[in-house]
Order: sequence, then structure tokens, then C-alpha cells
Amino acid sequence: MSEQQCTELKVLDTVPFGQVSGDAQFYALRLEKPRWKSWKPGQFVMIRPQGWALDMLWARPFSICRVSSRDLVLFFQAVGRGTRRLADLKAGDTVVVWGPLGNSFAVEPETPTLMLAGGIGIAPFIGYAHTHPKPWNLWMEFGHRMPLGCYPFESINEKIMADNHQEECPDDLLRFIERLEKRIAEYAEQDGLVLACGPTPFLRTVQRFALQYGARCQLSLETRMACGVGGCLGCVTSTTEKHHLHHTQAGKAQVCNNGPVFWADQVDLDKA
Repeated sequence: MSEQQCTELKVLDTVPFGQVSGDAQFYALRLEKPRWKSWKPGQFVMIRPQGWALDMLWARPFSICRVSSRDLVLFFQAVGRGTRRLADLKAGDTVVVWGPLGNSFAVEPETPTLMLAGGIGIAPFIGYAHTHPKPWNLWMEFGHRMPLGCYPFESINEKIMADNHQEECPDDLLRFIERLEKRIAEYAEQDGLVLACGPTPFLRTVQRFALQYGARCQLSLETRMACGVGGCLGCVTSTTEKHHLHHTQAGKAQVCNNGPVFWADQVDLDKA
């Protein structure tokens, strides 16, 4: 795990992705590059604009999308009061960022690796694809409801092989689930690595197939967080005995400190 830092960063710009009912709901927030010694795909940051003052006390967690020599990029959907306020940030505004937080996805350069993303869960895989030492061993299956232009899919597709699946009707969802089962079974058979990030119902489906076919699979959990450093106990998830074999706590674990990435057989998402 990288050394955590709390720092103030300037906003470079806020770029809208796609148009939904005339209003942009998806954004890439570019911040000046933090002085981190290192970071790993799958980790996250907590972010709080200075302009919030006492209006909104809690910071917001975001997966690290990408870090370049120039900037830190976060991708998010404006769905609540906090994220809508983030979408209004302008170049030159100041935000407080602490991170990189949490653990990261496994990287096995020689292993065929299947990345499964649902909606906004595409974010951490952009950094994963761009930093992987052998991207030709990666493949992505991306499921989404909004038009493809709402997501930074091209940032993935320019680096690795990837398919996208838009859900516009119930049959689309059924076909996507069938696709997930087929692909997970294929990677289990060749002892590949499966990585998933997205909403909990999506992760439950991935977990079910991973356990059914014996796939080595990691899940990045989307959980509400208030502090991101284990102080508030607000992001607890249920764990299995296999998690207890490798950790001191049994039954429950904080996602911020023990995750957000867990092996599929170490969490019980039906109790999450």
C-alpha cells in the first residue's frame, strides 16, 4: 500500500461526458498531479472541495482513474448533492485530497486477465489498462445503461481488447449475464484472473459465477464512505471464513481499510 497523504490540489478542468436529457451527468475531474511516491490501480481517494465549508461535512470517495505526469483524473456520475457540486468545480478551485487509500487489484503480467465493469465501475480499469506491463493479456467486458459516449470507454479500447453491452431492455440484461457466465467459465478453465468493479447487484452476479466455476476473482466494492481511513465504521461489509484465515477480524470488515478489493470467496455480498 502506498503512503497516504492529505494535500490541497488545484482543479485543472471538469470535462463532461455525453448528454443525458440535455444535462451532462458524467464527468472527468482533472486535478494537478499529487506528490505521491506511487499508487496502484484499484486504490481510491477521498476528496472535499474547500468551497464546501460547513455546508457538507463529509468528503466523497472516488476510484483513481488515472495518474499521468501532468494530472490526477477522477471519473464520476453526478447523482447527489455532493457530486453535483463537484461537477460545478472550475479551473483554479482548490480541493483537499487524501490518498491513495485502500488496496489494489492483483497484477499478473503473464496471466490472461478478464476485466468486468458495470457502469461507473469502468473508472479504475483505465489506470489498470494503461499501467499493465503486458496489456495484450487483458480483455474487458463493459456493461452500461447510458449511451457509450457517457463513459471513457475509448480510453480502454485504445489500449486493450474490449466489448461493450448497453442495457436498453430486459433481454439486453439477460444476454449480458449470459456473456458474463460464458467468459468467467472460460477464464476459470485456463486459470486466468477475473477482476470486477461496479454496483453491488452486478458484483453479486460476477461472484456467483466465479464461485460456481472456481475462477480466481477479485471484486472492488462500491460502498458509502465518510472518512476513508477506518475511523467512522461506516463502510463495513460481511466476510467469510476464508477472509478470517488471512485477517484478524471475523464476520465483518471495513471496506476502506481491508479493501476496496476483495477476493470473491472472502466476502458475502448477500449480507452486504
